[in-house]
Amino acid sequence: MTRTPPPYVPGHGLLAGRSAVVTAAAGAGIGGATARRLLEEGARVVLSDAHARRLKESEAGLAAEFGADRVAALPCDVTDEAQVAALLDLAEERHGRLDILVNNAGLGGTADLVDMTDEQWDRVLDVTLNGTFRCTRAALRRLKATGSGGVVVNNASVVGWRAQKGQAHYAAAKAGVMALTRCAALEAAEYGVRVNAVSPSLAMHPHLAKVTTPELLEELTAREAFGRYAEPWEVANVIVFLASGYSSYLTGEVVSVSSQHP
Repeated sequence: MTRTPPPYVPGHGLLAGRSAVVTAAAGAGIGGATARRLLEEGARVVLSDAHARRLKESEAGLAAEFGADRVAALPCDVTDEAQVAALLDLAEERHGRLDILVNNAGLGGTADLVDMTDEQWDRVLDVTLNGTFRCTRAALRRLKATGSGGVVVNNASVVGWRAQKGQAHYAAAKAGVMALTRCAALEAAEYGVRVNAVSPSLAMHPHLAKVTTPELLEELTAREAFGRYAEPWEVANVIVFLASGYSSYLTGEVVSVSSQHP
């Protein structure tokens, strides 16, 4: 068994000319990797994140590499409908249209149910599930009006399928994202829009390492078929596939980026 990640896959222009929005895209996690992969595949991208400083740094770095005309950014709290609308407005103003929405924003935490407060429960659900709902609703309204098709890709989690101690709020939110994906896909198919989701298990990035114990990371890694965690760009590759024409007949699906599924 190899525990070494495969070589990075170069872009092939799969999304040339497309306009994409990615939430929670600042930093080194799945959102940041997805923004980079979309740009490498030829898309124009609007980044968003609740962390304004990190977002500004990410925008500057990507603009220097891919061109300022292809990169824009706007801080966005996905629990605020007005901020969500402003984010999609920016994509249309800067890039002329909206083709792809990647809902990556989510919030976790660890607490046993008997100790969990209403505030902890509500906060995780509001960012992770309700935020995905708000962004998806706003995007579908616009895509339906234009009639030019489009794609929504949501970030779910294997925790939405399987139990994990201390994760009741996060698991409920991610299971909700899966159900939302399937229902939205049936409605959006009527006007040519596809809605799918990815379901990663363990994708390593610096923030995760800071908030997770080495013991838990070792335990979670041991569950993986390849004996290693995923690189964020490996999850981003599947998001690119779902956003591209290679998945033109795929909608309402939750794709496990892991061996861990029902």
